[in-house]
Amino acid sequence: MNLFHFISDFFSDNAHWQGYDGIPTRVGEHIQYTLQALGIAALIALPVGLVTGHYGRGGNALALIAVAGRALPTFGLLVLMTLLVGFGMVNVMTPLVILAVPPILVTTYEAMRSVDPSPVDAARGMGMGEFGVLFQVEVPAALPLILSGLRSAAIQIVSTATIAAYVALGGLGRYIVDGLYQRNYEKVVGGATLVAGLALVTLAVFWAAGRFAVSPGVRKRA
Repeated sequence: MNLFHFISDFFSDNAHWQGYDGIPTRVGEHIQYTLQALGIAALIALPVGLVTGHYGRGGNALALIAVAGRALPTFGLLVLMTLLVGFGMVNVMTPLVILAVPPILVTTYEAMRSVDPSPVDAARGMGMGEFGVLFQVEVPAALPLILSGLRSAAIQIVSTATIAAYVALGGLGRYIVDGLYQRNYEKVVGGATLVAGLALVTLAVFWAAGRFAVSPGVRKRA
């Protein structure tokens, strides 16, 4: 039986579309984990990236933080957090947030530093305060790159949130972990296909967000 037969059999089985282990339930759980981790990471990284990029300070420190965050093994952190705090959402959110912070942080900083200084200087010359310069001039111009950092973080979280299944939680990783344990490769392939599909949907959502939130003039320059 080839890969496409596994996919066809998995999605054509009505049992996979209902109940606590049904596709809608598992997709909903996976989206919940993704949104929670992305929201926490954005609350941490966006303000730091915006402020440091606005003032042009701390770039080297942010680079070191990003390298350190990317070097940490996600599964190792999951195991460590499980040993420290037991089973639960905290030990899943911690590695996912640490995974998502570096791309948001570094991309936001670089986006702010890439803004054309001419309109920034003009805004200051007109008496606009730093808060106004930041949110009325720099952030709109930097928004395409900022969204790209959020998109990168979201894709990484979607792909990695399968680790929740290793600590008895839900999400699409349940199909992969349970399928491997049961030697049910139809379930493994189906779960992996759903994760890949959700990643593509995430890309589409951020593309639509960019079309809606970014002004046409900025999109042409980006």
